[in-house]
Order: sequence, then C-alpha cells, then structure tokens
Amino acid sequence: MSSGDVIFQSSDLATQRRTEFLDAARSGLARLRDKDGTSLVMLPEKHLQLLEEIRKWSSAHLRLARLLARPDSKPTVHELGDLAWLRVFDCEDLREFADELNEAIVAADSDNDAMVLHECLDAWKTTARQLEDPLRRSILLKKGSIPDLVEVARPEGETE
Repeated sequence: MSSGDVIFQSSDLATQRRTEFLDAARSGLARLRDKDGTSLVMLPEKHLQLLEEIRKWSSAHLRLARLLARPDSKPTVHELGDLAWLRVFDCEDLREFADELNEAIVAADSDNDAMVLHECLDAWKTTARQLEDPLRRSILLKKGSIPDLVEVARPEGETE
C-alpha cells in the first residue's frame, strides 16, 4: 500500500501518527479526512507550484490555440489578454510559440520541474521585447540576402 492509499483522520494529528502523516506528505502526498468528511491533501509546496504553473500555461495554450484556429485574422491584444506581450508576432510565429509552449508543458510535467517551461517563456518574452523596438525589429526581420562571408586567417603567432 502506498502513502497515497492511506487516509489519515484529523485525530491522527494529535497522536504519534502525525509523524507518519508528515512523512507521507514529504514523500509526495498525504490524505486527511476531516471530521465533517472533507478530504484534504498535503503535499510539498514545490509540487503544488508546478501543478499551478502547468494549469495556468495549459489554459493559456488552449486559449491561444482556439484563437489561432480561426481563419479570419490575427488575435487582437484584447483577445490575447495576459498573453498580450505576444502582439508583436505574426500568426506563423504565434503558432510556433503555441507548439513550443505545448512541448514545454509536457516536458515540465514529465520532468516534475517547471524550468523548461520558464526557459521557453523567457526566450519568447525576450524576443518580444526586442521586436517592440522599431530599429531592432527592422534589423531582426530584415528580408534579403546575408552578405558573403569570407574566412579569416588566424594572426601569426596565435594558437588555439
């Protein structure tokens, strides 16, 4: 029987079983049945934070996917809501973001760590900030050919 299968009673918190309850919570999950029958769960805070992050970004991903499924136009700032920082991107970039966000959510859940999700979001937010500046935007999105590059010889006397 795993610790998640054991259901503690509120009276157990006043006995030696409180240590067992806390050990179960530290291990991932402890269930407690309150006097009125309410089922309560105790788990490590970082696990709860991960669940909240996954819920938040899964919801945002679903909303963005619905907006991008429309054939008519790019989502407005109002429609993007808390994702309004994405307004600088065209529909193709928004689809790429949605794909990467989905992969990051799956990876965060699989790894039991939101780091990959935060890295994905930070990279896209950094790019969005750069595209907000008209000069940077024109340089970053400049169409045309890349000038011919030539190989440069290592200066004499220098070694790797």
